[in-house]
Formats: sequence, C-alpha cells, structure tokens
Amino acid sequence: MTDITEMQAQLDALRKARASGARKIEYDTYSVEYKSDSEMAAAIADLERRINTSSGQPVRHVHFLSSKGL
Repeated sequence: MTDITEMQAQLDALRKARASGARKIEYDTYSVEYKSDSEMAAAIADLERRINTSSGQPVRHVHFLSSKGL
C-alpha cells in the first residue's frame, strides 16, 4: 500500500504536468500517458480522495463530470 507522502508526491507531479500541458508522467519507476485532460482530472480526483481517506479527513465535496459523448 502506498503511504500518504508518496501519494502526495504523485499528486504534485500530476498537477504540475497537467498545468504545463504534458500528457506523459514519469514518476520513480513507472510512466503513464494520458489521452485527455479529463483522464488527468480523474486521476487527480482519485489521488485526492485516496489521500483524504488515508488521512481520516471527511469528504466535503463531491464533483460530478458528465458528457453526452460524441
């Protein structure tokens, strides 16, 4: 299981890459290439949720993302 400090480092790297417009993230021994910004946003939300759950902080907001598709 990943500890909170490692998840926070992953979250910081992902946010930095998203802000710079990069689609590929390299962290320690692995790399991930995202197809869209919405995939990156989902990964960020998942990391934030896991960090909050691990630290015992309650979930205060729930965000929904939907699309009609193409």
